[in-house]
Amino acid sequence: MASPAHDPDPALDQDGVRLTVDDAIATVTLTNPAKRNAQSPALWRALTEAGRLLPGSVRAVVLRAEGKSFSAGLDRQAFTPEGFDGEPSFIDLARGGDAELDATIAEYQEAFTWWRRSDLVSVAAVQGHAIGAGFQLALACDLRVVADDVQFAMRETSLGLVPDLTGTHPLVSLVGYARALEICATGRFVAAEEAVSTGLANLAVPADQLDPAVHDLVAAILAAPRDAVVETKALLQGARTRDYEAQRTAERAAQGRRLRDLAGLGE
Repeated sequence: MASPAHDPDPALDQDGVRLTVDDAIATVTLTNPAKRNAQSPALWRALTEAGRLLPGSVRAVVLRAEGKSFSAGLDRQAFTPEGFDGEPSFIDLARGGDAELDATIAEYQEAFTWWRRSDLVSVAAVQGHAIGAGFQLALACDLRVVADDVQFAMRETSLGLVPDLTGTHPLVSLVGYARALEICATGRFVAAEEAVSTGLANLAVPADQLDPAVHDLVAAILAAPRDAVVETKALLQGARTRDYEAQRTAERAAQGRRLRDLAGLGE
């Protein structure tokens, strides 16, 4: 996103993650371009903390990354016997009990879940490689604006694993089961044109226009009244699990709340 006249002081800046807040807009930046923003448990904890630190004034969250790659995925050090300093290696986790392994993966997933809160709209600005965990982090957001050099890929299956950082649900919702299976099973790259045509991305722009395009999108979102956006987001999220009649009922209830609020009759 285009920098303001002066960058606000970071509310968080650790383990490859920086959070800044400027009134209604929060920006979460991946800050380790030397490693192509490869991910680790420490980074996931920092992302989780960023979500916890958001003040109530925030309406939109922009996720961006420094350097040529959004995120090359999981740091391969995770697969070594040593793992990361101060962390159990993945090999150690595999040797533990099922409950411990499940709890650890659930903790990792928390970094990917808060982006879809109904009181926020999250926008990922994605350039270059977004592979594996990087792809899933982009999928965690509500919207994606991509540079024309973007390369999405879900490589977990190629490594003998499965995507487990909450990416499978949005992927199937966006592109359908058959294409999602093909993308995951082959591990192939999805470039910008296909990303837009299949719904993975809302918009593709030249790389030097990525920040301005995200800025314009966020400004358009913020132009609408906050409560109307919150109600609309919740209504659309629920549409995936409601049948037609239940969705009609939900629309009536939501509109009733909006009309009462506009008339000054809300609770």
